[in-house]
Amino acid sequence: MQRRHLISAATLAPLALLLGGCATLSQLGVEVSSFGDWPAARDAGHRGSYAFERLPSQQQAPQAALQQQLETAAAAALARLGFTPVAAGGQPDLVVQLGARVSRTDRSPWDDPLWWHGGFGPWRVNPWRGPFWAPSPRFDNPRYDHEVALLIRERGTGKPLYEARASHEGWRSDVAGVLAPLFAAALMDFPATGPNPRTVRVPLTPG
Repeated sequence: MQRRHLISAATLAPLALLLGGCATLSQLGVEVSSFGDWPAARDAGHRGSYAFERLPSQQQAPQAALQQQLETAAAAALARLGFTPVAAGGQPDLVVQLGARVSRTDRSPWDDPLWWHGGFGPWRVNPWRGPFWAPSPRFDNPRYDHEVALLIRERGTGKPLYEARASHEGWRSDVAGVLAPLFAAALMDFPATGPNPRTVRVPLTPG
């Protein structure tokens, strides 16, 4: 009987690791910093109407197309918090300014102190022959750093009310696929701020 239980546990362990890995792959670990002093007078059910503000450099092609991607992703996160886009021809209560940065880092075998595990390295063929240098394939995936920033200001006074930044570093190269999760993470604790920075986890497809 005891042997049967041991076999069952050994069988279930890899399954638990697999399920845990799947959960991790469906989430994004994001570093978030937020600042501001959101007015308590604004009702949580309807925090006000807003319009996106574009800098002159963000209004020219091809930057305008990229800015539209940012606004689409941020609008979903703002809607979940009770913000509504201003009606056509109306005056918004708030203006929202967005920014993003994406950088790519290509790793070299020489970046790794144990670089000899790939590229060129010592390999022992048998106990009677010493190590020798020989080429071996090594593949290093590039790293991508994605960061978004959001600033909410009062339209009438121009006073900054809330600022948030969110960044993620990993192997994902699809900018469009991480924008919505990054803005969701940036506003996850709204209207609270700090501690800065902090790490949060969000689903890759925010609901």
